[in-house]
Amino acid sequence: MTSADSQLKVEPKRTRAAALAPSERRAEIVAAVLPLVREHGTAVTTKQLAEAAGIAEGTIFRVFEDKNALIDAVIDAAMDPAPTEAQLRIVDMSLPLESRLVEAVEILRRRTSEVFQLMAVIGPSRAARIAKPRGPELSVLAALFEPDQQRLRRNPSQCAQVLRGLTLSCTHPLLILGEPLSSSEIVSLVLDGIRSHNCSCSSEQSEGTSC
Repeated sequence: MTSADSQLKVEPKRTRAAALAPSERRAEIVAAVLPLVREHGTAVTTKQLAEAAGIAEGTIFRVFEDKNALIDAVIDAAMDPAPTEAQLRIVDMSLPLESRLVEAVEILRRRTSEVFQLMAVIGPSRAARIAKPRGPELSVLAALFEPDQQRLRRNPSQCAQVLRGLTLSCTHPLLILGEPLSSSEIVSLVLDGIRSHNCSCSSEQSEGTSC
């Protein structure tokens, strides 16, 4: 091929990706900027938000009324328990009960930490005006106990409530005193109780309160 031929070579025509629906575009932007808002709160700039989303600043204002509207959408998305519930639903049910619960506690702790971090930089009053923090549906957590319910002294819903409450109290930075319990220790405390199994107790005393 001559140099003249190469100059005349036509580049293949580039095609644009299909445009997203407005709701999809909003969700995409919110997901992209959430980590940035969690880190900087309302101090984040529109330039930083646009860079995180990979869009021009003007695009933000075509999708959201202003920066505050975008931040409010981020808060609402962060409080939504649906992603956490989805993660809990795919925990491998073939695992032993303790392993299933450790995985669930890791998921719950991650959500608790992320929500607290966001509220710390946004301010709890503003966050509460947009959307109150909501934990995952108890039934989703209870389902992890159901295959072993014959081994439990409480029904799956009660066990799920205990697990969720203990996980929150052992993860929330304002509730932790001293060294925090690990996820395995939280699960062990729920399943085995707080009393030493090596102590000699009367039959009445031995009816512990563990699940």
